[in-house]
Amino acid sequence: EIICYQMNTRPTYNLVGEMLKHAFKKHKKLKGLLLHSDQGWHYQMKHYQRQLEQQGILQSMSRKVNFLDNALIENFGILKSEFSYAKKYTCVKELETDISGYIDYYINNRINLKLNNKSPVKHRALVA
Repeated sequence: EIICYQMNTRPTYNLVGEMLKHAFKKHKKLKGLLLHSDQGWHYQMKHYQRQLEQQGILQSMSRKVNFLDNALIENFGILKSEFSYAKKYTCVKELETDISGYIDYYINNRINLKLNNKSPVKHRALVA
């Protein structure tokens, strides 16, 4: 399930910092959670790592040039094939709106066979 996401036209630490704040607000039971990412510079920052540690979140980073370590999010490339290839965008705001709409659909309505034909949010509600 996608818990939280942020978008911007360029990578900044604030982008990741805001994402963490929203995720921490949305879910209170985070102790023991494993958060996996690539080795982006923002995920290696001490401030980011300290925030995870304070919440009891374990950090996991993929090895360099090994997409299989990050398979869950790499699999979310389905976003590209299901929605964006067919459309040409004229502005960033239009793209952001479409991505937000797709993520909402993906986590709330799109059924997943591996989740007993439930959406990620409905599946989490059953197992929580």
